[in-house]
Amino acid sequence: MSTRWIRSNMQEFARDVMRDFCLSCRILEKQFTQFDTTGSVSFTVFNELQGTMMNKGLLWRLKDTAHHLFGNDDGARDIAPMIDWTLGYIFHECVKLKEDAYQHERYGLRYRTLSRSLQGKDVEPLAGRMEEVLPQTQESMTREVQRIRFLLEQTKLMLCNYYESHAGNRLLARLLHDRDQLVRSVFGGHYDALLRGIYEDKPERLYIQAGESLVEGGRYAEAAHAAAMAVNLAPRCEKARQLHRQAVTLQNNSSNRRAIDA
Repeated sequence: MSTRWIRSNMQEFARDVMRDFCLSCRILEKQFTQFDTTGSVSFTVFNELQGTMMNKGLLWRLKDTAHHLFGNDDGARDIAPMIDWTLGYIFHECVKLKEDAYQHERYGLRYRTLSRSLQGKDVEPLAGRMEEVLPQTQESMTREVQRIRFLLEQTKLMLCNYYESHAGNRLLARLLHDRDQLVRSVFGGHYDALLRGIYEDKPERLYIQAGESLVEGGRYAEAAHAAAMAVNLAPRCEKARQLHRQAVTLQNNSSNRRAIDA
């Protein structure tokens, strides 16, 4: 993968990092909520989240894409290398948590089965000493969950800073529009800061850019909806009103053509 190609696709990488970060956060927080209740996470979920070198999972792809984005963005903000480092650290903490989950699920169960089979036998005291290891695995999982949660929260703050340099990224705007509920749920109390950082005091720019991208993709009804949201936020914005008229016209023309073809 050449540096020239990477730099020519920075807007796509910026969109993909935001998308995959939010998707990863949603999966991880669900696992951590389960851990709070049961003291365990799913080895299967973490195994799929990581994947393998030949079949990379979501978190592995996020780590790689982040490295391309933050390592090659000439206009990147100073915080970019730290985000890259943090996402890599999260990945490896998740690898450790996955292995601990495997030990907790498989070896913990296997130990209890074996220890029951040795009850009353001469070797029972020797085998019993192994039980001391099990709480240590649980403690390790607790520390890893705490570290990952902390790192995810700090990453959200750093991303709010970084994405200020992507105010004109239509692909990012389209993602923020299309996956609004996902991004809101992940960033929570930082969501308004994220949008202010990108679009300053003109949030309608998000919906204008998203609408323009949707028009380019031939999704005229969705473009009209996005443009209407921009008009609602800024009724006097001529660019928003013009985009809405354009999207509605294209939508109507497309509907008429389909009716004629039918």
